[in-house]
Amino acid sequence: MALISPAWDLLVAASFAEPGEDDLGRMRALLRGKVDWDRFIRLAEDHGTASLVCQNLARVREAVPTVVLESLRQLYERNVHKSLFLARELIRVLDCIEGLGIEVVPYKGAVLSEVYYGDVAMRQSGDMDLFVRGQDVAKIKNAVRDLGYTPRMPVPEAAEKNYIASGYECTFDSPLGKNLLELQWALEPRFYAVDFDMNGLFERSVEVSVAGRRMRTPSAEDLLLVLAVHAAKHVWGRLIWWCDIAQILRRENLDWDWVDGRARQFGIERILHITLLLANRFWGTEIPAGVVDDECARRLADEIAASVAAGVPADVQQVSYFQLMMRIRERRIDRWRFISRLAFTPGPGEWDAVRLPRVLFPLYRVVRMARLAGRFGARVVGG
Repeated sequence: MALISPAWDLLVAASFAEPGEDDLGRMRALLRGKVDWDRFIRLAEDHGTASLVCQNLARVREAVPTVVLESLRQLYERNVHKSLFLARELIRVLDCIEGLGIEVVPYKGAVLSEVYYGDVAMRQSGDMDLFVRGQDVAKIKNAVRDLGYTPRMPVPEAAEKNYIASGYECTFDSPLGKNLLELQWALEPRFYAVDFDMNGLFERSVEVSVAGRRMRTPSAEDLLLVLAVHAAKHVWGRLIWWCDIAQILRRENLDWDWVDGRARQFGIERILHITLLLANRFWGTEIPAGVVDDECARRLADEIAASVAAGVPADVQQVSYFQLMMRIRERRIDRWRFISRLAFTPGPGEWDAVRLPRVLFPLYRVVRMARLAGRFGARVVGG
């Protein structure tokens, strides 16, 4: 792949979680060129790999300006403090929820960092992500309120059941920080049409130790699919997501028949293939023979890699975003489900726009269609 910029190419090389001598040699070669260090540091922060970059460039410190190493060290130390804080809060939240006899499965953040990077602070974390069951959400919301966590977006009591059915997460603020806790009972909002087996995810979860506390997290196979779908929702826009996938592929002996079968069942084979191709492109992770046999996925991976490298952000308000979400689905039925659910599934925006009594809740579908028509119609007319 042609260089987009020296800063980007160096970022990719320096974001390798477990670099070998060849990787260090590549970094040294890139460091002999001219690097826009201010841009490089911004990219490392934006892509969530500043801690990895700090560790890796310290290994070739003779070729890196001292001021750059100091800036990266400060970012790393800041992330250490944030990660330790989040690990402590995660344990406090788990103790509270599990004390009620409610099962919860944390993932990403400190859990992913310690399990797959060997260090709770090696991966940049901003919040705590917990998988929960939909029927437990109300009890958990009441429980974590006693810990100081309040829903970021209050949902009317009359709409709670509909919110659970159509949404996928509830985000909480705390006096300790904004957007610190996320409860998720599905992978994505319902309109994305990825109806993942959440009960199975709970049953297949495995026990790990994080900051000395035993907890459960998704199996490696489930986690691979979960992270692939999450990255796809955000158009694979951050290097740390690709690095996470690469770490799973390197550290786990995956059951590829199971992975491929589940991806086919959920209609996310193309999403999985694009994710694997991106990890292979930038970090050379091996893809088992026969797993990726989709020319469309290869073209999309090329397109997405170029956009991310060029710093083109994904605008979820643009028609082009939703067109891409359909292109990354291999089955026609899933594309139709995506469009129909997008059009007819109301959410918080509709509940905030118009307050209807419970008996008239079916009319929120009309409100939804009207708001979508207004939003996208204006963008089409305006070019």
